[in-house]
Amino acid sequence: MLAPELLADLSESLIDESDAVLQTRFANEQYLFFRQVFDRKAIEAVREEVFGRLLSVGEVQAPASDGVFTGVSHRESVKEGLGEFWRSVSNGQALRNVSHGSIAKDLLGRILGVPAVAHDYMFLRPAVPGRSTHLHYDHPFFARGSSRIVTAWTAYGDIPVNEGPLLVVDQSHRFDDLVAASQAVDYESNESPLVQLMQDPAELAHQRGVKLKTADFRAGDLIVFSMTLLHGSLDNCSQEGRIRLSSDVRWQPEADPVDPRYVGNDPPGTTGAGYGELNGAKPLTINWHQR
Repeated sequence: MLAPELLADLSESLIDESDAVLQTRFANEQYLFFRQVFDRKAIEAVREEVFGRLLSVGEVQAPASDGVFTGVSHRESVKEGLGEFWRSVSNGQALRNVSHGSIAKDLLGRILGVPAVAHDYMFLRPAVPGRSTHLHYDHPFFARGSSRIVTAWTAYGDIPVNEGPLLVVDQSHRFDDLVAASQAVDYESNESPLVQLMQDPAELAHQRGVKLKTADFRAGDLIVFSMTLLHGSLDNCSQEGRIRLSSDVRWQPEADPVDPRYVGNDPPGTTGAGYGELNGAKPLTINWHQR
């Protein structure tokens, strides 16, 4: 458990604030956190769609939209293979209506100050109890193409702090040593250096004199952050077996070159293994890999 004095609430922004205010705040803090950008009905449709697929492989209890883990999985028996199964889940219409829809596109364009386009390749994560993501910067994974890429992280359901929502390290875009180290890596294979920081977040916060910022996320909340903001997720400590469902999608100016690894109907992804390389593609009974 993280000591309460190390934690702080994410600063909230409002959709109806001016573009100039949002852009200035993003420049200063490197993130913008919005409450319930997406309609709860749209989020519920995503949960029905995604968890319905996981119900079909025995990973989720009925009713599917509750997102409760069964503790077992039959996913490895799908005839199309794990990568293709996860590609089809990630291309669900209800999911894409939210993750790549007009609401997200308009808001990201306002933040970037120019018309925005999303990468087709998306990172959809169902996190069972016991899962978390170590602190890392996104830059090494998206070092090609545009230099103005941002990440949009969406909560597909209520995610209280004890169920492992996103965590950002305040002012970590000013950690010149860590930022420089991350920008020296262009991640593309298992031979690439480890990007995740294995240092204890509490120790890092103490050393740097900063807060670890998070929130009790609600369905439809969205946080947008830069490639040089250190972030990860808290542990999912749900006592009811609830699965945290979230996605992150990269957005960039339409006019900038796009990394070909992340576009197309069947994009190759970071390592060339397509959707099969993602932690989300693994049966929920298998631990996540580290990069």
